[in-house]
Formats: sequence, structure tokens, C-alpha cells
Amino acid sequence: MAAKKEVHIYTDGACRGNPGPGGWGAILVCQGKEKELSGAEPETTNNRMELTAAIRGLEAIKSSCAVHLTTDSRYVKDGITQWMPNWKRNNWRKGGDGKGGKVKNADLWCALDEAVSMLRRRHQVTVDWHWVEGHSGHEGNERADALANRAIDEATRQRTSAARMDTIEDDPTDS
Repeated sequence: MAAKKEVHIYTDGACRGNPGPGGWGAILVCQGKEKELSGAEPETTNNRMELTAAIRGLEAIKSSCAVHLTTDSRYVKDGITQWMPNWKRNNWRKGGDGKGGKVKNADLWCALDEAVSMLRRRHQVTVDWHWVEGHSGHEGNERADALANRAIDEATRQRTSAARMDTIEDDPTDS
């Protein structure tokens, strides 16, 4: 029997201000091939971008494999590996009795849970979660960080260009 192929996913989120403009990046590496994914939101938080990077990276998996997802977010790693079972049991509320406050970013936690579950059901994918310290020189994490920041820059440029166009088109001195 052939060994199951392995996919390494490196993810990161970035935010300028918290909240503020944010971006996410994910790099998938499988058998020497790479795929880069990224995106941005005009008003978000760093934690939302970290979660989005993991979700989008997992959603890009289309066949059976073993996934090793590396993040610099303890929030993501600990949330999916330790906290989520209790949150689900308590209807997405914190605290063992379910009387704590609502889990922040529950929409994205549900999406992450669904992405992992879908991979397990459709493709028998296993996901191993790994944490690395951010900005410590880890190549995959540094590249994912660069993608996230580039996505913010591109989105900011597009919004600025669109705002300038609105100003030019709406110039009351132009007759």
C-alpha cells in the first residue's frame, strides 16, 4: 500500500490596528509543489484573520492526504485541539457549565470545525496542528505572514484608488 501523501499548510493572519484592515495567507506544500492563497478584510481582527487562513488552507485540500497545519497562533491551535469540544458541548459558550459568555468568532470556529469534518468525511484527511513562534525565522510562517501583509497592502491600494475615482467623478467644480 502506498504511503498517504502529506500536505503541509503554513498559515498566518495580520491586522493593522485591532480591529483594522487585516489579511491572511496560507501556503500549501505537497510533493514539491506549492500553492499560495491570501485575502483581506477592510475591518477585522487579527484572530479572525488567523482563523480565516486556517479555514481557507483546509478548504483547498481536494483529495485524501495527511495534513500538517502550522500556525503561529496559539488561539487557533489551542482552540481547535483543546477548547472546541467544550465549546460545542456548551452550545458555543465559554465555561464548563455553559453559562459563560459567548465564544468570540464562533462563526469562524464553526467554519473551521466544518472544514476539518468535511475533509475527514470526504477524503479521510487527518489534520495535525503545529504551533511555531511568530517572527522567529520559520520559513513557512514568514512567507505566510508576507502573503497576509501583501493582501492588506493590495486591498488598501484598491480602496484608495476607488475612493480617488469617486472624488474625481463627483467633483462639483467639473462642469
